[in-house]
Amino acid sequence: MFKKITTSFLLAAILLGACKKENLVTYDCIGLSPTYTATIKSILDANCAISGCHNASSKANGIDLSSYSGASTANSNDILGAIEHASGYPAMPKGGSKLSTASRQAVYCWVQSGKPN
Repeated sequence: MFKKITTSFLLAAILLGACKKENLVTYDCIGLSPTYTATIKSILDANCAISGCHNASSKANGIDLSSYSGASTANSNDILGAIEHASGYPAMPKGGSKLSTASRQAVYCWVQSGKPN
């Protein structure tokens, strides 16, 4: 009986651990101060806020990244995890390659600086 309980507990712990989200990548933001208007909007418009995805009409998973209002209120960790293709997050852009390192760094630094417009 003890062996069954121990085995069940161990299996549950393994399964819960497998669902854990990966720690996110960090970037050096020294000298970088991206704003939504100057930097982030073009990245999101080209890769995220497109028809059928996260634009104003599609809002996949309720997320609209086509405006500052939508992008600035979106969950930061979910965005960062998705663009890093981190474990536990849906890889974005869906069905595409990772964004360039420079684009991922810009989004990261934008989030870290409080998502300025």
